[in-house]
Amino acid sequence: MRSWVPDGPLDLGLVLGPLRRGTGDPTFRTLPDGSAWRASLTPAGPGTLRVTRRGEEVRGEAWGPGADWLLERLPELCGSADDPDAFVPRHRLLAHTRHRRPGLRLTRTGLVLESLIPSILEQKVTTGEAYRAWRLLVRKYGEPAPGPAPERMHVMPPPRTWALIPSWEWHRAGVDNKRASTVLRAVRVAARLEEAVRMPPAAARERLELVSGIGPWTSAETVQRSHGAPDEVTVGDLHLPGIVGWALAGDRYADDAAMLELLEPYAGQRHRAARLILLSGRIPERRAPRMPHGDIGRL
Repeated sequence: MRSWVPDGPLDLGLVLGPLRRGTGDPTFRTLPDGSAWRASLTPAGPGTLRVTRRGEEVRGEAWGPGADWLLERLPELCGSADDPDAFVPRHRLLAHTRHRRPGLRLTRTGLVLESLIPSILEQKVTTGEAYRAWRLLVRKYGEPAPGPAPERMHVMPPPRTWALIPSWEWHRAGVDNKRASTVLRAVRVAARLEEAVRMPPAAARERLELVSGIGPWTSAETVQRSHGAPDEVTVGDLHLPGIVGWALAGDRYADDAAMLELLEPYAGQRHRAARLILLSGRIPERRAPRMPHGDIGRL
């Protein structure tokens, strides 16, 4: 067990929420008692982590070969490496949202593949389709989470197992050949990609994008979680530019260039600004199913 006391407001739901890939994610579960459970494949092996909040204190309990690794990184998982005070709101909406959500911090998992693979699965499809694929593949090929984890929690498969998944199983999970091939290329160089966690976010993204099929959308979605990167804003998304444009300038038809121009005053904190905009609830009516662009140009 490990305890940690944050130096400011902390909302565990906001911090850990981006790690959950849908309500049926076999690697992440929240329970009515307020606890959050994660099943992770760490460098030391599979591990299960239970995180709870008791007053000002955050407590972690862990099981499995990866338990010590997970407990050592509990503070960073909960945002200790993040600096929310570095963000200076320059728009009333962002100031209001930060005031309402003071517990937002950016998580840092220290693990690349566990964010990269589901991000690849999310390329060019609806989130529901991607979440289903992740759920089916992890439950079929991952191992049960160690310890007293909630029922049907699993640790994601190791790289070699991903590499051996038959083509028809990818098909059954609804994963087309382009995305499956990208996952296979990534797991073949898994060790090199995991090394990127020790690089600055921009350099890490460059390394990820050396793999064919991984472009700016996927690399940003990955380092936002693995590195807790406050400036790595997602480009190439179908909806985010319009959401940012609508919130900051009343322009629901903004493209990536317009979005980046609007976020320029927040250089160094652009991802945090986008998170606050999404949390504000000021989102225009959707024009299409929720389907990210997903690095289509790199496939």
